[in-house]
Amino acid sequence: MSDLQERATALDTADGLAGLRDLFVLDDTVYLDGNSLGALPRHVPARMQEVITREWGALRIRSWDESGWWTAPERIGDRIAPLVGAAAGQIVVGDSTSVNVFKAVVAATRLAAEGRDEILVDATTFPTDGYLAGSAARMTGHRLVPVAPADVPDALGPRTAAVLLNHVDFRTGRLHDLPGLTAAVHGAGALAVWDLCHSAGALPVGLDAHGVDLAVGCTYKYLNGGPGSPAYLYVAERHQAAFDSPLPGWTSHADPFGMTPGYVPADGSVRGRVGTPDILSMLALEASLDVWEGVAVDAVRAKSLALTDFFLECVAAYVPEGLVTPVTPAAHAERGSQVSLRCEDADRTEPVMRALIGRGVVGDLRRPDVLRFGFTPLYVGFADAERAARVLAEVLAA
Repeated sequence: MSDLQERATALDTADGLAGLRDLFVLDDTVYLDGNSLGALPRHVPARMQEVITREWGALRIRSWDESGWWTAPERIGDRIAPLVGAAAGQIVVGDSTSVNVFKAVVAATRLAAEGRDEILVDATTFPTDGYLAGSAARMTGHRLVPVAPADVPDALGPRTAAVLLNHVDFRTGRLHDLPGLTAAVHGAGALAVWDLCHSAGALPVGLDAHGVDLAVGCTYKYLNGGPGSPAYLYVAERHQAAFDSPLPGWTSHADPFGMTPGYVPADGSVRGRVGTPDILSMLALEASLDVWEGVAVDAVRAKSLALTDFFLECVAAYVPEGLVTPVTPAAHAERGSQVSLRCEDADRTEPVMRALIGRGVVGDLRRPDVLRFGFTPLYVGFADAERAARVLAEVLAA
């Protein structure tokens, strides 16, 4: 056994979160793709069987009241809230991340002061966020200004209405400065909208503490909610009375069953709802969140940094120099919970990832040349990190 393998064993033995792995359905595979789809919590199938057979099968429409279906979007939002540093009553669950990005950006322009006609968007953002920001700009008559996150403070001005930013870059795993950038946006009189897809459940976010205006995020990555599980929308309490959704639906009406032709928005986070909730996937998400009971996000962050540090050390030790280059920042303050490695030979990127998966190490890639490895601290251990680096070296040497 190598020194790194011995260290991995010792680190796993001392890991206070190691027992959480037993809560998930896992096998001998090293699963490092939780930044795309989290693993299945072991108890969720039984809960879904109950939902299907009793709540839907036996109670049928009565379950909207008797099983709490109608209030699920707000109830589950309140369970997500502590994981992103928000007080209750500010998060509603439903729709996709894309739909919620559109709601948030348009609503932010409507909350902005008169005469502000520019939307700044992260130039490195996940493509859909950029597409939607562009559509929101066209619809509202705003000018879209793509800008790198580090350059946002210099790009802000008296015409800036809203800024849409990613907390963690999906390609590189770079963690952007949410507190500092939010403060800069507010200093310019604009509103800050954050996409938390690659940070929620992996590190502290502090939405309330840092004064974020609106935020969105998916639930199928580090929150382990299942494929296509509904996203969430955060609207800071101070904005809720004026929040004007571009998608007013019947379930966000003050009297949803009144079926009146005129729209009157409900109070609070309910305003973020649109249509009938997707109950099956929503209740699977609710059950999945049980794995977070008693887990401190700070402890998750500490393990995340330790895991990614150790993986980078193993890569440096095992992989011959010049074959891959880390593009994820080394500084803890600038790193999310993934490690991205650039293949120096871009043509080998896809074959390398296919070979890794074939040998039981599952990551993913972003074309043309980035190998991504996501570290979910609830179920990934240090032996996983060591094995992944060792197999990577073997594949690259083949």
